[in-house]
Amino acid sequence: MKKVLAIILGGGAGTRLYPLTKLRAKPAVPLAGKYRLIDIPISNCINSEILKIYVLTQFNSASLNRHVTRSYNFTGFSDGFVEVLAAQQTKENPKWFQGTADAVRQYLWAFQEWDIDEYLILSGDHLYRMDYRDFIERHRETGADITMSVVPIDEKRASSFGLMKIDDRGRVVDFSEKPKGDALKQMQVDTTVLGLNPEQAQENPYIASMGIYVFKKDVLAKLLENNPEQTDFGKEIIPLSAKDYNQQAYLFKGYWEDIGTIEAFYDANLALNRQPKPAFSFYDEKYPIYTRSRYLPPTKALNCTITESMVSEGCILKDCRIDNSVLGIRTRVEANCTIEDTMLMGADYYESLSTRESKVKEGKIPVGIGEGSTIRRAIVDKNARIGRNVTIVNKENIEESNQEDSGFYIRGGIVVVLKNAVIADGTVI
Repeated sequence: MKKVLAIILGGGAGTRLYPLTKLRAKPAVPLAGKYRLIDIPISNCINSEILKIYVLTQFNSASLNRHVTRSYNFTGFSDGFVEVLAAQQTKENPKWFQGTADAVRQYLWAFQEWDIDEYLILSGDHLYRMDYRDFIERHRETGADITMSVVPIDEKRASSFGLMKIDDRGRVVDFSEKPKGDALKQMQVDTTVLGLNPEQAQENPYIASMGIYVFKKDVLAKLLENNPEQTDFGKEIIPLSAKDYNQQAYLFKGYWEDIGTIEAFYDANLALNRQPKPAFSFYDEKYPIYTRSRYLPPTKALNCTITESMVSEGCILKDCRIDNSVLGIRTRVEANCTIEDTMLMGADYYESLSTRESKVKEGKIPVGIGEGSTIRRAIVDKNARIGRNVTIVNKENIEESNQEDSGFYIRGGIVVVLKNAVIADGTVI
């Protein structure tokens, strides 16, 4: 795998994940209490022995830079690295990134300096565990110019994805973006060609792109340099080059979830609590998910009732009830609180006992969840200050609402409390 260079696409402004992306790049959004979205593709690369990794981004990249720098330092005896490349304006390219392909095009000069054979193009907002070595070996064995990782899906979900058709050798021969009706029926394929058994193939007669590609080095350069008007891999570069290049499909059979929206992000995080076995688990010794080592103390739970939840390190919980929730690092929950079906992202710092007491005397609110509060079906971003006897339950069942001045949004019925927000004592949402 020394001949492979990984390029992780950090995405655009992250509008589908807003307001979690208000102050951070999409790959820097916290995940499962202690990780970031970017940790997933980087960890998959490291576990696959791919150690040359670039991350492309152009919005709010400061926290992403900080996380990557603190988390991934390879030994001086290796040429491995993880480096963030932010969008920049030059005389040759006066515009910001116009799409996934354009982002790679603008930094192609940097990628070409490496003595490699293939580029591995990855997305920064998917949750999955994959050994890219099998993927790349399939690419090499078939002599493909481009290989796409695909997932088998059923008819119910198929119209939400970009679909493709393959011949009996696995070569991609047709594409269709979110087809419906007769157009959808025409995209059915025999997925036994890719390794599914007949029963699985009957249940999942469609294949959808995961947005993960392997390109031969010279093929990617030609496609980007000869087609400057094409700015997106999935919509332009890949479909328009199918006739002239050998494009192969590689079937991925494991768990994969696009968590690019608030609803998908919320569901994927709480799904980690499912018993007895969640669809995705961070408990895998062979393929661990890496992140920054923070050296935090153990969590303290004082007379609490905690059921089907994940609690990160460094938390202090007092006389509270927590059910089906994910608690991030340094989360503080005071007495008589109820937290249900909620993701608390925690805090970036501690407030000492004396500081917290002085804030209360001054009529201010300490970081964390104040005494007597109830939070249900919500995401509370980092460093939020929730006062005493606050109720966050979306009591009017509102689907969408922008209340930025009040410190929260509602997306798909989920209340999202902003990073650094202050919610006053007694507030009802």
